[in-house]
Formats: sequence, structure tokens, C-alpha cells
Amino acid sequence: MNAKHSATLGMSRGIWGISSATWGFFWGLLVALPAVGVTAADTGRDDAAWLREKGTLLFEDAFDRDEDGNLAQAIGNGWNSATANRVPDTKQADLDGGVLKVESAVKAGHQAHIHHEAGFEDGGAIVRFKLSGVSQHEILTMGFVDRQCPGVHAGHLCYAIISDAPPRILLRDCKTGVHDLEIAKRRGEFLKNKEKLPADLETLLASKEKDFPWKADHEWHELVLVTEGDEMRVSLDGHFLGSHRSDGFAHPMKRWFSLLMNPSAWVDDVKVWKVK
Repeated sequence: MNAKHSATLGMSRGIWGISSATWGFFWGLLVALPAVGVTAADTGRDDAAWLREKGTLLFEDAFDRDEDGNLAQAIGNGWNSATANRVPDTKQADLDGGVLKVESAVKAGHQAHIHHEAGFEDGGAIVRFKLSGVSQHEILTMGFVDRQCPGVHAGHLCYAIISDAPPRILLRDCKTGVHDLEIAKRRGEFLKNKEKLPADLETLLASKEKDFPWKADHEWHELVLVTEGDEMRVSLDGHFLGSHRSDGFAHPMKRWFSLLMNPSAWVDDVKVWKVK
């Protein structure tokens, strides 16, 4: 896993029509702020405690074992893959010293996507992660999928997208946004023709996501991601970053907990809880 690839953010924010230079200046100002989020004591919002006190632990994994094989087919403990069959002869995942290290294969044409059965309406995950620095730019996406949900591409429901360029954590409702099949079809025509999205579509897609700055680095962090009703909330290292409300977050069955690496990221402890 020494090859270095340039990351491309498949779930683009090009709908804003803002130049990369402007984004760079804007995010530079934000990450210079002295604080990232506020403490649970400041807000009364401690979602890790909410999961532990109100929820049932569905599964956990510290990756303290050996593996021998390709991507998630050999990770064990119930993990599986939605992309391993694209590059059956290429190893993309490694369990090394109790850490799951993933680097997507460019020839797969898709970022590595591994998942574990979950099954809840309200609940969430506590994940220890690291943007490793193996690649120039890295994105770790984590969230929830229901492959049995009609009208939605591949069952993508909602995600937190953690990136280092720009340094942000973005909460996105995919079910009623970019992965709704009708919306995706309409949006795709404009993208194909390299045309600006119409105002109504741009406004709709913008309403389906919200992002928060973080001081991106190559250290270990703990992220708490929960859904409760139509709200998704995110905390980082014990600090509540924020929340977003959108209809897709209220989907009644989050069947999979999913991780996507573009092109690389490391994950350690994972715990997924059901509250409802």
C-alpha cells in the first residue's frame, strides 16, 4: 500500500459555482479559528453518552487480528464489500497492528466501499479514524445505506464526509438529494453538458447538506455520528460540531454502516449503536 494517488471528491460541491481559489481563502480563514466546535458541557449535547445510555450496541470492532486476502472479503467480523469484485486481484485493505488501512485501487473506478450490517432508525456510530497522509488528498466517508430503498442509487442514505482539502466535515442527505434517481438524472444532464444547474435545483441540493470546518491533520480522532428523526449530528474528539435537518435522515431502516475511502484512510475502533 505504498502507491500514492490523487483523490477526487466524487460527491462534488460544484453546484455552488465558487472558484477553488475562493474556497481556499474561505477555508483558510475558518480553520484559523481557535476552536473546533464546542464541548458537550457547553451545549448539553453529548451524543456518545446518548448512544451508550439509550442505545443497544449492535457491533464493535477493534481490528485486532490478522487477515489474508482482498479488501473486505478477508477483514472478517461481519464486514463485506460493495466494490472488491471490481479488482479481485488487487489488495486494497490491510489489518496492521490493530488498524484497518485502506487504499482504493484507481483501476476500480470507485473508491473502496466496505460495510457492516446495522439495522436501526435512530442511532449511530463512534469511530476512531485517521487521514493517514499516504495520499496527497484524502477523504473518509462514513454513514448509512439501505440497498432495499427504492428510487435511491445503491441505497445511499446519508453520510459524514471528512476531507482535508478543503478541511471540512460535511453532513449530506443523499436519499432526498444527489442520489435520488430523479434528481440525479436531472442533475446529470446539466453536468454532462457542462452547464450551470438551474436555481431551483441548486437551492434544493444546497439544502440537503451542511458542513463544518476542522483542523485537518494526520492524527487519530474520534468521530461520533448519529441520526435522530430527521436530524444528523456530528461530534469530533468530544466537541459537538453541529447538526443538520433533512427528510432523508429519518429513513426508518439504516441497514448498513458504510465506510468509503478516497483514496486512502485508516480506521481503528468502530462501535455502532441502535437507539430506536
